[in-house]
Amino acid sequence: MGEVRLSPDEDRTRGRWSQRGAAYAVWYLRAVTFINFLSAVWVSFGNDIRRHNIAEFFTPYLLTAGFASGVFSLFFAVTMRRRKRAAWILNLVLAGLFLVVFALALVVAPEFRGHGQNWFSFAVTLLFVVALLVGRKEFYAKGDRSNPRLAGAVALGGLLVTSLLAALLVTVANTAHNGHSTFPERWRYGVMRLVSIAADESRIPGIVTPSWVNVVINVMSTVLLVLVLWAAFRSVRSTDLITAEDEERLRALLARQGDRDSLGYFALRRDKSVIWSPSGKAAVTYRVVGGVSLASADPIGDPEAWPGAIDLWLAEARSHGWAPAVMGASEEGGTIYARHGLDALELGDEAIVDTGEFTLEGRAMRTVRQAYNRVKRAGYTVRIRRHEDIPEAEMDRLLKLADDWRDGETERGFSMALGRLGDPGDGRCVMLECTDADGELRALLSFVPWGTKGLSLDLMRRDRDSENGLMEFMVLEMIQRAKEVDVTQVSLNFAMFRSVFERGARLGAGPVLRLWRSLLSFFSRWWQIESLYRANAKYRPIWEPRYMLFEKSTDLLRIGIASARAEGFLEAPGLPKWLNRKHLETKR
Repeated sequence: MGEVRLSPDEDRTRGRWSQRGAAYAVWYLRAVTFINFLSAVWVSFGNDIRRHNIAEFFTPYLLTAGFASGVFSLFFAVTMRRRKRAAWILNLVLAGLFLVVFALALVVAPEFRGHGQNWFSFAVTLLFVVALLVGRKEFYAKGDRSNPRLAGAVALGGLLVTSLLAALLVTVANTAHNGHSTFPERWRYGVMRLVSIAADESRIPGIVTPSWVNVVINVMSTVLLVLVLWAAFRSVRSTDLITAEDEERLRALLARQGDRDSLGYFALRRDKSVIWSPSGKAAVTYRVVGGVSLASADPIGDPEAWPGAIDLWLAEARSHGWAPAVMGASEEGGTIYARHGLDALELGDEAIVDTGEFTLEGRAMRTVRQAYNRVKRAGYTVRIRRHEDIPEAEMDRLLKLADDWRDGETERGFSMALGRLGDPGDGRCVMLECTDADGELRALLSFVPWGTKGLSLDLMRRDRDSENGLMEFMVLEMIQRAKEVDVTQVSLNFAMFRSVFERGARLGAGPVLRLWRSLLSFFSRWWQIESLYRANAKYRPIWEPRYMLFEKSTDLLRIGIASARAEGFLEAPGLPKWLNRKHLETKR
């Protein structure tokens, strides 16, 4: 598992003309899309274009005026930009057929040769076909092998459903008073309208419908065709997940190099895939979400071998048309990724506490110290143990409580969460159990190993009826009693856009920074952006920046949506809840 068929040396040599040809093809489709949509809202302009599709005139490939044609050309523009091989083949076939028809019309019918518009349409379509041929090496992204079967199933099932809906709509909206129609006739009428608004209806005199019915039926056919095209061109949805052998090899790399990255242990999530460097000394773990290959944090293993793993990960992403992105890379990892052509965007900062330097003394810690003492006086106590030291029966009870206390049904987290609790392989993780004065368990914290001397916060759960400030009390207990589990540094939560909140509150902050801070504060009402920063800042940690890496700025929206889905904040749109792929949560 994890081996890639495409290596950097096998990557296609992209000549200047090949790139230009591909770029022209994409921009042609974008221009056609713009004109089609413009003609749909600018009636006189649209009528002029449609006039050239009748009688002795014709227009360039896909330029037909209207929303439906605009949707098709937009779909082709998007898939061609993503370098889909199937989209290239389909456009070449369709444009080639149009070109042949245009050429025959100009040669055989003299009336067509007298219009400059026709020669212009022929030349533009010819240039598009030539651009496709010249840029053929640029369209290399492979689709899923199941796409043809899925597209066929969508076409057949969709045609059955839409035709029945069309027949039902015709039955309800039929205004004919002096005619009788059977259901098969109404169904045939609906199918005709699915094909074209201008279908001949003279053979079915018993049916008369308002014009809006015909438009609605035709819109359904447009939606169906887009769904069929989506099914035919969709990218490979995922790759093989981490196997037991992969996990064992990753654990060996973490044992040797795990001190480098506080998020390294989260690479062991079992809903990720892995790509190994040629030497096997480094690996990139990632997950494919919505056409985005989402890697998390830094590569695992020897930094000298990172470039080999990154090259293969990027090659695989490009071969499938995925947008490559990295979430939560450190400055060291981000620098290596940037050398491979990715741009960096600072996401925020990770809070790291040096347990040897931490103290509750001093005026700056007065509020934190008072809150800590208040919870302690209430009788709460904390027990700290490695997972491997917890008996199985006790662990089962802790798992049940953790499930009961979870906020919502979705397990959130991807780049900074393990996604499971109590697995036998995670014996070196640390569990904190907080009990009240009556001995009742009220909260849990779980930390994953960060090399040999550190811990990273993974899971926080508490009884909703417990004392406020319980989590802060437990974190402080962990920091002050770190010697019990032989650790010297603790990584806490990630504070997104931390520098904005900090610099925006200072004297002399500029208007743009203050506006950006106000905007983030507004959204913090729902996403707790500012509250996470302030919750971390009270421990006076060392702030370590974390970055998002991406290849193209135009992919940022896709990457943002994919990241939100991976982290569990957003489900796949348009699918029933049970069809959304959830994070694995393997229990003991």
